[in-house]
Amino acid sequence: MSHASLPGHPFVHYADNGQLHVENCTVDALAAQYGTPLFVYSKGAMLAALAAYQKGFASRNAQICYAMKANSSLAVLQLFAKAGCGFDIVSGGELARVLAAGGDAAKVIFSGVGKTRTEMREALEAGVGCFNVESEAEIDVLNDVAVSMGRKAPISIRVNPNVDPKTHPYISTGLKGNKFGVAHERTLATYQRAAALPGLQVVGIDCHIGSQITEETPYLDAMDRMLDLVDSIEQAGIPIEHIDFGGGLGINYNGDTPPAADALWAKLLAKLDARGFGQRKLMIEPGRSLVGNAGLCVTEVLYLKPGEQKNFCIVDAAMNDLPRPAMYQAFHAIVPLQTAPAGADNTVYDVVGPVCESGDWIGRDRSLAVQAGERLAVLSAGAYCMSMSSNYNSRPKAAELLVDGGEARLIRQRDTMADQLRGELLL
Repeated sequence: MSHASLPGHPFVHYADNGQLHVENCTVDALAAQYGTPLFVYSKGAMLAALAAYQKGFASRNAQICYAMKANSSLAVLQLFAKAGCGFDIVSGGELARVLAAGGDAAKVIFSGVGKTRTEMREALEAGVGCFNVESEAEIDVLNDVAVSMGRKAPISIRVNPNVDPKTHPYISTGLKGNKFGVAHERTLATYQRAAALPGLQVVGIDCHIGSQITEETPYLDAMDRMLDLVDSIEQAGIPIEHIDFGGGLGINYNGDTPPAADALWAKLLAKLDARGFGQRKLMIEPGRSLVGNAGLCVTEVLYLKPGEQKNFCIVDAAMNDLPRPAMYQAFHAIVPLQTAPAGADNTVYDVVGPVCESGDWIGRDRSLAVQAGERLAVLSAGAYCMSMSSNYNSRPKAAELLVDGGEARLIRQRDTMADQLRGELLL
């Protein structure tokens, strides 16, 4: 069997017979057994991506907290929990998923700009490791909740360093115009206010500047600003136990060249050492970079529809399954499950789904040799696809498989109509 993997997808390859494989499983056979649309994830790819971070942090006091909004399927969370990860959460529902998957609440960081009192109480009762507080108003509410429970809430304050991550504006989070974090200029005063409240215990500082970052410079700039703040906060008599540098490292969707996790952190750690922070406890929150290129979505071609201006390849996956193109104009590579025979004629198509929206497209202007009834794989679908999927148009959410070598395990059943109707009441 040939193992010439696809660029950026070391666990996805075409075998000698032209069949697409994830690890040692034939994708077309999986689709025939489980139906489409179908998400297929590689366990090996996830653990290899994690290993790059673990290598980068070897011999350091560091905690990797998987940013589970990227993919919150229970088996994925279980896999990372068993590998020693903590979790970065943004809701009470995500906390419940971590606990259901066997995660350790003490390794949970609770981020997000809109935590409710109920969520705060649930997190305090569970014993989460830290709240990443994102506004001065939230400080007062969390203090009130903690005091009412006779607890002290461990907090870090998320700093907005006004660093441009050079990514899509919808996933940029560290600029002055973003809703996230406390302004760089207000950070010291906010720490002094938090440290004086009886229900809070300052334990760290946090920064997260965006997602799908493919350059190292924004990280280095943000680190400098963060370390300047740590100096000033500690000079004011408030110790900072840990420094959380967030996540956001990009993946290869379309020839993108993000730095490798271990290479990036070698440079960041060198800066930490040079500034005297090398022994400080570190937290990071990778999400997309752990799961994005570990997954693909298999879809069947329903119809080929030629037109005067556009040719359409209509597939059974849609914007409810793969929301990123509709939301961010995002690119996902689309490949056949069987290589085309020599001399096959390619046609340029827009690959679109069946949802009744013009925004329901998966790929623009793709050159494919394909027929109705054949199947395609949408690559880089491990992050922000299933976790953002919906039942729009009363469509069932897809099934999910986790591949480990030659074994594929069902980790999510396809929705039934009963699943969709549950909880709804007739008049």
